[in-house]
Amino acid sequence: MLRSLTPETVKTLSKNQLNVLCDELRATICETVLKCGGHLASNLGAVESTVALFYTFDFPNDKIVFDVGHQCYAYKILSGRGRQFSSLRQTGGLSGFPKRKESEYDCYDTGHAGTSVSAAIGIAKARDLKKESFEVVAYIGDGSFNNGLVYEALNSLKILNTRVLIVLNDNGMSISPTVGGMHEILSGMDKEKAENVRLLEQFGFTYMGVKNGNDLEEMLDAMDEAKNKLKTGSVLLHIVTKKGKGYEFSEEHPTNTHGVPPVGAIKEREYSEVFGETLCALAEENPKIAVVSAAMKESLGLEKFFSAYPERAFDVGICEENACVLCAAMATQGIKPYYAIYSTFLQRAFDEIIHDVGSMDLPVTFCIDRAGISGADGETHQGVFDLSYLSMVPNLTVIAPKDTEEFKKALRFSATYAHPLAIRYPRAGKIVFPDDGAELEVGKWEYHHNAGDAASVTVYAAGERNLVVAMKVLKNLQAKGKEFNVVNARFVKPLDMRLLRSDRSKHIVTIEDNVLLGGFGSMVNTAVMGLGKGQTVRNFAYKDEFIVQGSVGELQRKYGVNCAEIEEYIAELI
Repeated sequence: MLRSLTPETVKTLSKNQLNVLCDELRATICETVLKCGGHLASNLGAVESTVALFYTFDFPNDKIVFDVGHQCYAYKILSGRGRQFSSLRQTGGLSGFPKRKESEYDCYDTGHAGTSVSAAIGIAKARDLKKESFEVVAYIGDGSFNNGLVYEALNSLKILNTRVLIVLNDNGMSISPTVGGMHEILSGMDKEKAENVRLLEQFGFTYMGVKNGNDLEEMLDAMDEAKNKLKTGSVLLHIVTKKGKGYEFSEEHPTNTHGVPPVGAIKEREYSEVFGETLCALAEENPKIAVVSAAMKESLGLEKFFSAYPERAFDVGICEENACVLCAAMATQGIKPYYAIYSTFLQRAFDEIIHDVGSMDLPVTFCIDRAGISGADGETHQGVFDLSYLSMVPNLTVIAPKDTEEFKKALRFSATYAHPLAIRYPRAGKIVFPDDGAELEVGKWEYHHNAGDAASVTVYAAGERNLVVAMKVLKNLQAKGKEFNVVNARFVKPLDMRLLRSDRSKHIVTIEDNVLLGGFGSMVNTAVMGLGKGQTVRNFAYKDEFIVQGSVGELQRKYGVNCAEIEEYIAELI
């Protein structure tokens, strides 16, 4: 049915046929995600509500904004992309998130939590100003409903005097089980319905719920009723779904199947595993160590810490700014907080990093996972900006360890470091380089390969991926009788000015897993220029573009960190 299905034909199907369609959608989602990787459990739970939306509304004339986008796979298939769905998250294929450039059915790009209600209100207001006639839907999970941006949006709903439908898909989960006061309110809607409804309706919408989001007939009736109520004002339709619905293993393990790799993918030792183990050991020695997560403790390797030290482990939900201020405030009282987060999500706390941590010079440690290119999740998840936006913050030290063993050293260093610190690292630790046995010193680099003072080129590499690139190029050129220096620039800030001053090479090359503008190379440029030794500097980093989905290696080559290009450049210099 799916191959020949068009959005228009969904409305012509009988209820029995619609139920068959739901089964086919689940089967297709499972088959594709197990082959390509992607977000499985959340998409399986959203099938019936998505079918009911298509049956009731007129997309793409009507507009829908999916919060984050972890629940949009059935929508992609039903909106005419069924034949392309097997290319999900592949190079040149369908994105795992809504993308305006991909289809007219996607009216707004998403990928980070909490934006859907603001976006829906904005689209609705534009509709009103243009005197057009269509409906606007925000589809949001209960995990995202904790995000503060949602309440900024709801606070403006009455003021802006417009109409939207908010479909609140309540499955009790974000990636981890949902936490927080709003979750408790939603969980009590049946028991204390009148009181909680009054609270929610103060924002200016009619509350409908709680509906069974996995009962197709109930969903069809609910969507029809909600559409009628939209004629007079905004509506919040509260549905309850089962994350992983229809796939028994996913139902029983919704956290483990939130995002899954392709079947057969090689399992590599992840930095998150090393982080969890090392932080537990440090916490055993130091009772002041605490950890804060924004709804991602499993993905960040913190299960053991939360189990061993529950009184020192805090999951605040998808509230990245709150988590940052919480860490800063605890640090003012002598606690040693570690804020564990993905690079792409730390961007949301940029203001708090500056004003709450940096300006007070507080000993908060940011442990930044998935730094650099993250791969198949595409533009919204590539962690390629952190070296640029962190390096400009006064008082903040930034470390990019060369491997998982040096990462352990960085964590041990952090335990007694009395200032703001960021440690950034990729997902997988593939290489363990030789170690000199010394502990880290602030701003001190190391020669990973010292070809001597006669070497005309020195390569400064920040982080594991870039040191791998540098050593690969070195090996290739050594086979041709050419040598150069390789420096492990593990402290991105402060730079090792003593080593830079002593560097007698004519040419400097920097390599980083970050955008070119404002990153490690930019800082080295400024420093070398100030030394006035006449050295040339060439930076290899990512182009000034948003990086699409693909494998890490493919994307490094495509966007500017290309082994062949670096090798050719250095060979010409030598």
